[in-house]
Amino acid sequence: MTLDTLDINVFIAYVVGLVIIAIWISRGEKSHETNTEDYFLASKALPWWAIGASLIASNISAEQIIGMSGSGYAMGLAIASYEWMAAITLILVGKYLLPIFLKNEIFTMPQYLEQRFDSRVKTTLAIFWIAVYIFVNLTAVLWLGGLAIEAVAGVDAMTGMLFLSIFSIAYSLYGGLKAVAYTDIVQVVLLVFGGLLLSYLALTQVADGEGLFAGFAILSEELPSHFDMILSPDNANYMSLPGISVLIGGMWVMNISYWGFNQYIIQRALAAKNLGEAQKGIAFAAYLKLLMPVIVVLPGIAAVVLFPNLTSPDLAYPSMMSLMPVGIKGLVFAALVAAIVSSLASMTNSISTIFTMDIYAKLKPAKSQTHYVNVGRVATLTALTIALLTARPLLGQFEQAFQYIQEFTGLFTPGIVVIFITGMFWKRATSRGALAAAIGSAVFSVALKFGLPSLPFMDRIGLVFLLCLAVTLVVSLMDKPSDHDSSVSLDDVSFITDRGFNLAAIGCVIILTFFYVTWW
Repeated sequence: MTLDTLDINVFIAYVVGLVIIAIWISRGEKSHETNTEDYFLASKALPWWAIGASLIASNISAEQIIGMSGSGYAMGLAIASYEWMAAITLILVGKYLLPIFLKNEIFTMPQYLEQRFDSRVKTTLAIFWIAVYIFVNLTAVLWLGGLAIEAVAGVDAMTGMLFLSIFSIAYSLYGGLKAVAYTDIVQVVLLVFGGLLLSYLALTQVADGEGLFAGFAILSEELPSHFDMILSPDNANYMSLPGISVLIGGMWVMNISYWGFNQYIIQRALAAKNLGEAQKGIAFAAYLKLLMPVIVVLPGIAAVVLFPNLTSPDLAYPSMMSLMPVGIKGLVFAALVAAIVSSLASMTNSISTIFTMDIYAKLKPAKSQTHYVNVGRVATLTALTIALLTARPLLGQFEQAFQYIQEFTGLFTPGIVVIFITGMFWKRATSRGALAAAIGSAVFSVALKFGLPSLPFMDRIGLVFLLCLAVTLVVSLMDKPSDHDSSVSLDDVSFITDRGFNLAAIGCVIILTFFYVTWW
């Protein structure tokens, strides 16, 4: 597939336009000395619509668009559980976790761990997150983005990765989180529009022009197994999505870790004007997550009918793009690149936040605010450079980049969730208990991976979570009570949410119930 001249011009116009918007948004920072709150938390002034849009733009990237569409081609609608379960997770994060974080006025997740436990726990997790963001997340997004550009535009993958890096720097380096969050609004509008248009064209193509609903009916009739949400043990994809465990098992651990304790995601909510605004943004993001399978999974399912002989499922989305009219194809390609660069900008901003605030500022505590902001910018450039140089060596050997992300983050995710949940809601949790969970998470994960190779990944995550929880409880009860228990006092934290948030939560539950009952 290649892009026509009109497609290329549309794409160039998008790139130039986005950079201009970012510069315009950042112009206000020139009138005063930019401090760390301005740069890393957008002056704590983000409105709900910017928070919600930025949460989704940071989340949706090449691994979701290309990988999830490919999974739709291979296993069908069951992969949508990742998106739909995330919606209800966001509601829970908004109601029970955000009030605690905002009450403590934190910049970063490691900072909260220092308040609750001690500097050992903070430093351990800070180093871990920086390493994972650079060598797992950044490399995966760059690698898949480069491959996507190569498949769609015929440009060498390495050249594509270099372009993505430069593009993300061009619009995010100067303005920090404020530039990222507000340009994310443009990104999400384009992503949703392009994705919905592609789904519409795909369904009408399946129905041979007879209409949207006719196309969906044909897919349901010809591919009934692709509309099973809960896979049975005899399904070839059961190891990836182990039946009912998806609803009650390890996926909860993965989702709570990602949406609740992941710096480059939760940072948007930490930058809210106030708690109410943050919760409205979270609810907005939850409804956008409900829409995501229509945008990324449905085209993959349609590709089974339209392109039944693909050599790889991950070619589903690029193949579907070939159906787009000239000009529109460039717009949808711009939407794909928009998702990639938004994730890159979000990740690098969070890397620079953690490095600057949790590591560098502790080593050099008496520097100016401008100095710390400049250190953050250098950290951004350094992280992207390292990821660019290591993406091919690290991911070139993996058949699926999503597998790479899961395996490495899955080593520590259960322990991280245990550390935060016990730290936030159990006063008796101690620093040694937290460190035991971090170490135990890696040990248990490796032991179960090789000791029980037939255990599905999602079930392994759930089992390791329970083991880490048990270890934390035992070690904490054997240890002396922690001196850092002021931050877990929930007396001043209100978990009462307003009527709008409550209605949004109820609506989300009703919609999810309908989806699962319909396609169980």
